[in-house]
Amino acid sequence: MSFIESMQNRYTTKKYDPTRKIEVAKIQALKEVLQLSPSSINSQPWKFTFVSDDKTKQTLSKVSWLNTEKILESDTIVVFSRINSIDLFEKQIEKELPEGAVNYYKEFIKPKPEAEIKAWFDRQVYLALGVFLSACAEMGIDATPMEGIEPENYDKILHQTDYATLMAVAIGYRDAEDFNQPSKNPKSRRALEQVVESIAGA
Repeated sequence: MSFIESMQNRYTTKKYDPTRKIEVAKIQALKEVLQLSPSSINSQPWKFTFVSDDKTKQTLSKVSWLNTEKILESDTIVVFSRINSIDLFEKQIEKELPEGAVNYYKEFIKPKPEAEIKAWFDRQVYLALGVFLSACAEMGIDATPMEGIEPENYDKILHQTDYATLMAVAIGYRDAEDFNQPSKNPKSRRALEQVVESIAGA
């Protein structure tokens, strides 16, 4: 299957088959995909938590608004978090990044208000989310990105203070009767010429 076909077949899964489990090798591959995700200046201001423990999923499901059933029925929940401590981030990049990257941060990002710096962190995490969803599609794994959760309660459940939850993604395999799959609910997108412009050379 080509990548285009994978993207045509992917959709936001509404109902999972709880009896189907994702192969261990595929879970490991998804972890490596996230590790390899791009970020501005290779900043990597993130953490990704894979939750397959039933007890923890049950607890998370109670603070996930309308996504309760997806949390419970999917194989794994992947929580996407951004670093919450600017001081910790700066120590990280001083240790791990080349001088040019650190200087870029100091000149263009650090002078901004704290809220804008954290918004910059957020954008890097969303880059990783896009890569992750594409990888799931390519690997034949169904996924549901979810902002409809209670981030602060997720942080409490996961015992994290240096990082802040942004969103979660349920992954697994669709239920055969899921009404939202393309065979039952054809994918709807704006026309290509409405969203893509080409400026070609002579």
